[in-house]
Amino acid sequence: MTTRRSTGLHQVAKALWYVGAGKAEVRVEQVPPPRRGEAQVRTLFTGISRGTERLVFAGQVGESEWERMRAPMQAGQFPFPVKYGYCAVGRVHAGPDELQGQVVFCLHPHQDWFNAPVDRLTVVPATVPPRRATLTANMETALNALWDSGAGPGDRIAVVGGGIVGLLVAALAGRMPGADVTLVDVDAGRAALAQKLGVAFALPGKAPADADVVFHTSASARGLQGAIELAGDEATIVELSWYGSQTVEIGLGGPFHSRRLKLISSQVGRVSPSRRSRWDYARRLATALRLLEDGRLDALVVDEIAFVDAAARIGAVLAPGATGIAPVMAYEAPSPSA
Repeated sequence: MTTRRSTGLHQVAKALWYVGAGKAEVRVEQVPPPRRGEAQVRTLFTGISRGTERLVFAGQVGESEWERMRAPMQAGQFPFPVKYGYCAVGRVHAGPDELQGQVVFCLHPHQDWFNAPVDRLTVVPATVPPRRATLTANMETALNALWDSGAGPGDRIAVVGGGIVGLLVAALAGRMPGADVTLVDVDAGRAALAQKLGVAFALPGKAPADADVVFHTSASARGLQGAIELAGDEATIVELSWYGSQTVEIGLGGPFHSRRLKLISSQVGRVSPSRRSRWDYARRLATALRLLEDGRLDALVVDEIAFVDAAARIGAVLAPGATGIAPVMAYEAPSPSA
């Protein structure tokens, strides 16, 4: 591996900041030439995390979680102003020769140029288009959740909530031999996506009961209650939703105890205990990228806005009930399929 490096240029960068509840603005900052051990990246796409960023944009990150919920390269402080985001895909413009021109994924906020330590950059396989690679962080979440759940081949699995994390969990679970996977959502329009990913679909109240494992991703008390009701005796319910500072009420009476149900949380900030002694973050991230080598997943990233319009349009993108699955910001000309 060579130590020669391209020094790059001093860049004037633009970044999206959340500056108040429901308010965003683009700020200009200087990006110096990368130092030794860094690379300079020109962003192609960033993914918008509807669940987490909606809470950040609304100022609903509880004070107790301000440190734990910091994104790896976040700037500013909760609640505001804060430069947030963690789904950046770009091309290396300067840095070590082995990274020159490579498309990389980085847990970086929405910004058109940035420097990052090379150990924070993961090369995107040539078989994964840059826009699809914005799903990497969510795929990590889905992979970690499957590990936490203990789900295996042949299991009856329900996924309650057809957002991006729920869809990726369903897609991964559906790859296990003999697994019987059902996506459950209030939006009947998710049925076509479920079919494309090779899993069944059901509206609430119509899903098969007695599941071995149930994943909940809808971020609603009603959804969590429904997830509990789908679980079979001694089954596991995996809670992936994050509610910020909101309080969630569910009923744990009735058969919850007599059926010996297990309700557990799953969060991507730590590698699942079942893998932690052998896996580090880099191995998990690289694996998430390889799991994106599936053209069917392009159906999840069809909504695209231009970064130059982000401050004006992000409110509508993050509004409750907004359409679309995994919106992205494009930093160059919109792609032909957008």
